[in-house]
Amino acid sequence: MNWNRSLAVASAVALVLSSCTSEQTPTEPSTRASPEPAAAYTAAYTPVDLGTLCGPAAGQPLVCGTYSAAYGINPAGQVVGRSYTPLDWNLRAVLWENGVMTDLGALPLGGDSHALGINPAGQIVGYSWVNIGETHAVLWENGVMNDLGTLGGHNGAAYGINPAGQVVGHGATALDRYFHAFLWQKGVMTDLGTLGGNDSYAQGINPVGQIVGYSTTGTGEIHAFLWQKGVMTDLGTLGGNSSAAYGINPAGQVVGSSATATGATHAVLWKNGAMTDLGTLGGNSSAAYGINPAGQVVGASATAIAETHAVLWKTGVESDLARD
Repeated sequence: MNWNRSLAVASAVALVLSSCTSEQTPTEPSTRASPEPAAAYTAAYTPVDLGTLCGPAAGQPLVCGTYSAAYGINPAGQVVGRSYTPLDWNLRAVLWENGVMTDLGALPLGGDSHALGINPAGQIVGYSWVNIGETHAVLWENGVMNDLGTLGGHNGAAYGINPAGQVVGHGATALDRYFHAFLWQKGVMTDLGTLGGNDSYAQGINPVGQIVGYSTTGTGEIHAFLWQKGVMTDLGTLGGNSSAAYGINPAGQVVGSSATATGATHAVLWKNGAMTDLGTLGGNSSAAYGINPAGQVVGASATAIAETHAVLWKTGVESDLARD
């Protein structure tokens, strides 16, 4: 099964996870492994349908888009994501607030945009097309969309923003040869480098400026990284040849996914220099996308009957959020 942080949402239902954020991305290897032991299930969350962008259309009082997805939420309950516009003409970045969905627009000539993260101050990051086949990282603040640009190439995207307004993502380098993780702050975009390979991608940043993501190594593998104070550290794997980090909390606890020695892909938690396998909901694969200050982890997992369910890990227990 392939895992991608921007998982397509078949319906316009967004699962609002209190005090947790999800942000994310690499395609992990196909997995084949024996099922994990039966998981414990609890009923803790209620799904809320946030709808799609709607508006008037010729001959009809109201027409809505057919797709939406939510990717980030801040402590005030502001939610960001994307939605088709009426008649599905464009896919736009949106903000849900107080029951109202707002189209955040796109860069000139772009048409489409995606919002992927929001901080406590309501600053929003994501990316927007600037023309066919070209995207730029963007920052929305005070109702204005700011083009953050790239690292010299034609494409870029922002995935995370912390309370200080520091933005992380990835951008194409000169001549579009590679993609490198970046840190943007106070108008300056800094190339974070790689783990010895050609490409890197930043996925999350915490309040103290620690950054996580994934990078190719000198041997061509993909490994999760932690970047702090100018140094990128390889977080390793569960014995396989790939891993990726998607989220980090204020304490520096990191979550993501890793290939195991058997070729399966499991959600993982990096804490105090150690990597913990978070297991699955009985299926062959899982991935963790967000972690809050209390250490609660959210993500997705395959079940024993080949479904994919949202999952909450806390104090060593997996909770299938789709179960009663």
